[in-house]
Amino acid sequence: QVQLVESGGGLVQAGVSLRLSCAASGRTFSTYRMGWFRQAPGKEREFVAAISRNGGSTYYADSVKGRFTISRDNAKNTVYLQMNSLKPEDTAVYYCAATSSIMTHIVREVNYWGQGTQVTVSS
Repeated sequence: QVQLVESGGGLVQAGVSLRLSCAASGRTFSTYRMGWFRQAPGKEREFVAAISRNGGSTYYADSVKGRFTISRDNAKNTVYLQMNSLKPEDTAVYYCAATSSIMTHIVREVNYWGQGTQVTVSS
């Protein structure tokens, strides 16, 4: 069992940066691939970024590539999402996810979800 708790969301203006954190419980954090998804009102949950178990590989949705950076600290059981140059279209609830699947971008492959943190970007 893994419990995930996100933090760091908020209301910001377009163009600024924000960093999300996700703290995981349990001693098995390093055995999971970790990811971030987001869900805007009226839309389906979508993949944002993922990172391999040792942090050596990262993957991004095209919409955030070059602006967002995912990282993890296995010693602290924490995964981060650094979001730069935020746009109004980035507004959504952001969810941390843990998966044992190699299909890290697939919603149904996620084993554990966090409760989500709201990010609102005003223009």
